[in-house]
Amino acid sequence: MSSTRIWHGVRMRDTAAGADPDSPPRPLTLPASWDDRAAAALAALAPGAGPANLPRAAHGWIRPLATRARMEGDEALADKLHGLLLRRQAAPSAALWGRDPEGAAPGFVLNLPAFYDEGSGFDTEAFVDAIRTAATALRLSDPEAKAFAIGFTDLDGLLAQLGIDYATPEARDLAANLAGLLRATADMALAGEQPDLLSRLPSWPDPPPLRKFPALHAAAERARVAALLGAAGMPTTAIVAPGPADALLGAETGGIAPAFAPVTPEGTLTGAAQARLAALGITAEAALARILSGESLLAPASLAAHQSMHDAVAPYLHAMPARPVAGAVPAQPPRRRDLPARRRGYTQRASVGGHRVYVRTEEYPDGSLGALHVSLPREGAALRGTMDSVATAVSLGLQHGVKLDEYVHAFTLTRFGPAGPVEGDTDVGHATSVLDYVFRHLAMNYLGGCDVPEGIPEAAPEPLPLLPLELPEQGRGRRPGLRLVSGG
Repeated sequence: MSSTRIWHGVRMRDTAAGADPDSPPRPLTLPASWDDRAAAALAALAPGAGPANLPRAAHGWIRPLATRARMEGDEALADKLHGLLLRRQAAPSAALWGRDPEGAAPGFVLNLPAFYDEGSGFDTEAFVDAIRTAATALRLSDPEAKAFAIGFTDLDGLLAQLGIDYATPEARDLAANLAGLLRATADMALAGEQPDLLSRLPSWPDPPPLRKFPALHAAAERARVAALLGAAGMPTTAIVAPGPADALLGAETGGIAPAFAPVTPEGTLTGAAQARLAALGITAEAALARILSGESLLAPASLAAHQSMHDAVAPYLHAMPARPVAGAVPAQPPRRRDLPARRRGYTQRASVGGHRVYVRTEEYPDGSLGALHVSLPREGAALRGTMDSVATAVSLGLQHGVKLDEYVHAFTLTRFGPAGPVEGDTDVGHATSVLDYVFRHLAMNYLGGCDVPEGIPEAAPEPLPLLPLELPEQGRGRRPGLRLVSGG
């Protein structure tokens, strides 16, 4: 029976997604509870460009590994790998899926929050078993490899579930123990039969004690001592930049990075934010009320906290991303400034080159522009739709802090029809396009003027190309209106 039997009984959903917004969507099948980010990740990881079914795509890279494992007497590897993926605890990098990004080392990423159980806490045994399984899979995938990259992701999500503040010594000590346990376990799983003990002594320090997590600390200490007897002597562990495997597992933050915002791009609370509120005994409604009253909740971790976490973990792993520096932390997304329910504004009617145009504005209480609507009632659907879309995009930009003068600079003097003399608006006498008119009008009314000179002549029409052949003379079929060109 196929090892994909572990997926039987899992409710699936069909969707379509591309690896990125510019990629064509491909039909996908994955568990119904997995979000659209996971679907896009599957599109990026599954080989080919056609339909992809997650269990079958996983079986594609698991089957050859399981065959090699059975030759060594290991009958359980296939089920373990499928189980790790189904539980969203671990997934391989693109190299194992069959997509080799510029020869990158084969790797595995372990999703830390997936090893947490609300009743029993962090499952250290499951974490250790997952490391061993990943290391075995990597060894079987390429016995000649000089390096592997086993790492973990979404540390911040695990800390949120445990109710630990990212910026505390307790959080750093926990991360250090996780990293030490990861390295020692991976090294032992990849150890040679006769290790050179003098060259393979563990180079990482003793993990710091953990008062609240004695089982994890004891496992990290045991693994470090055991590694004295058979460390692999090759790079095996790394925190790498988040990729499709992280998204497939549902990780909200990459590696050891903190969450930089408590909300998702869709405007909902992240899982980590919800977990932190739950750990504090605060409902989402109560949190909103406290924030509105001026209290600071769910504040993002500082750069210094991120740097301290990097310093705490780095001694235990073979490879780490560069230490974060000022300017490298992603900026907070701009917050939208909503318009009031009752808003001021005006409607301007004009014509550009004989084509009617209506400009309607909506303002904030301070009189600044907050929204724009442009209507071309007598134009075709394509031009009307384009102007609607431009006005909507500009409105969203204004509400997120983009300055009006940026748009004025971008759109004035754009040239396309309709264009020509402007009637009905004494502020603008001539326009090279409808967009030129709209933003020169807005500049005059909201910026106090426009530096575009008046009296711009209408763009001359492009001359007809000269025909390289003589045309028949009048009376022998010559088309009126065409100029004859001498062939000499």
